[in-house]
Amino acid sequence: MGTATKAAGLGWHLLLLVLLGLTPLGLSACAADSGNRPMGCEAATTPCLKGTAVVAMETSKGPVELTLDGAAAPLTAGNFVDLVRRGVYNGTVFHRVVREPVPFVVQGGDPSSADPKVPASDYGSGGFVDPASGESRRIPLELKLEGDQEPRYGEQITSPTATRQLALSHERGAVAMARSNDPNSASAQFYVALQALPELDGRYAVFGRVSKGMDVIDRIQQGDKLIRARVIEGGTLVQSTKP
Repeated sequence: MGTATKAAGLGWHLLLLVLLGLTPLGLSACAADSGNRPMGCEAATTPCLKGTAVVAMETSKGPVELTLDGAAAPLTAGNFVDLVRRGVYNGTVFHRVVREPVPFVVQGGDPSSADPKVPASDYGSGGFVDPASGESRRIPLELKLEGDQEPRYGEQITSPTATRQLALSHERGAVAMARSNDPNSASAQFYVALQALPELDGRYAVFGRVSKGMDVIDRIQQGDKLIRARVIEGGTLVQSTKP
């Protein structure tokens, strides 16, 4: 690779990181400090996914199917399945679509975007609030390396050697959780990678991929809707019994 090509590649990489910093993938709400609390399925108050799940999404541009990985991301995938079954994503808006200057992400899943009383300028700032407890749901960053028995929780992985060993990476079509600057602030918002985004590996939790309908994702524009989401295969959830 020539010097000019290397410089151009580095330029795009830095541009994506700047873009990520200026228009963050995550929620703008502050997350509670996780401190030294135990994390993962054994300590979670939210369900974890056992095995896999296939989620069918009806969008205003056509059907999409997601395959979720409960082996590599049980807590993150379980959270998503739980929210799908609660109907949280029905009627929400794809509030952030970035394709220029290079393909980046299609993001949606803000529960507040389904409320016609909420202005579009506020989309992207909401998360899931449990109606039973009135508490905002937050899940920790979950990353699994090949060869590890269990995922790692709560901390970003920045070593290039380690990120190359991630069980789930930001390939084109990867589905991952959006969050704020706090690694443990993911809630309901998610995004689909429009191209391989290795600069996000180890920073955001990938939990599945688009298995059908990536051409539909490519057509989605900002303001399009996720009309309905439902689990059509798998989706076995397990809950910790620990107090």
